Amino acid sequence: MEDLKLQAAPREVVGKKTSVLRRQGITPTHLFGHNLKSLTLQCDTGQLQRLIAQAGKTRLISLKIDTEKQARSVFVREVQRDAITRQLFHVDFYQVKKSEKIAVDVPIVFVGEAPALKGKGRMLAHGINSLSIACLPDSVPPQIEIDLSPLEEVEQAIHVRDIVLDPEITVNADPEQLVVKISEALVKIEEEVAVEAEVEAEEVEAEAEAPAEGKAPEQPPAES
Repeated sequence: MEDLKLQAAPREVVGKKTSVLRRQGITPTHLFGHNLKSLTLQCDTGQLQRLIAQAGKTRLISLKIDTEKQARSVFVREVQRDAITRQLFHVDFYQVKKSEKIAVDVPIVFVGEAPALKGKGRMLAHGINSLSIACLPDSVPPQIEIDLSPLEEVEQAIHVRDIVLDPEITVNADPEQLVVKISEALVKIEEEVAVEAEVEAEEVEAEAEAPAEGKAPEQPPAES
């Protein structure tokens, strides 16, 4: 998969003055990396928004800084947005070496339909939403798809050990960790509540019909 490309420029405006840049359609950014002195950069907001929509945090980006001849290989590390307008506020990039493995959390996406869900009251119980892996930057998958079609019975589950990935990818998670499971918990809860309500109703009815303790049942009046 070809790297996404982004243009950046060195940034001299820092602190509160960066609000001026945002009004001009420019987003402040930072570049970090292992054994790398952080760089203050800036990017065109429109271009940056389109790239983030495509890249997320798992697509490798070819970052070209105006003052440098060679592009840098980076991932989006953090995206900050305005709490109200949701406009871009600041973006951090992390530089990597294509020859060195990196650790990254990849989102899990469910595909297909589970036959077991056709039963009344059944639901998917989610365990994890992302999977921690280690691999070369070029091998990071944008997402990990989990096929639900093998789940045909209640209580069937998919665990980390069931996920099949490229042999070059190392999974940094407990193999027994639950990913997803077919559950019937809602039906059981409803049944238990119904049974409890029925028992309580029978007890109230029995108490109402039973004579008070130590008191003989009332006799009908004698005929005159």
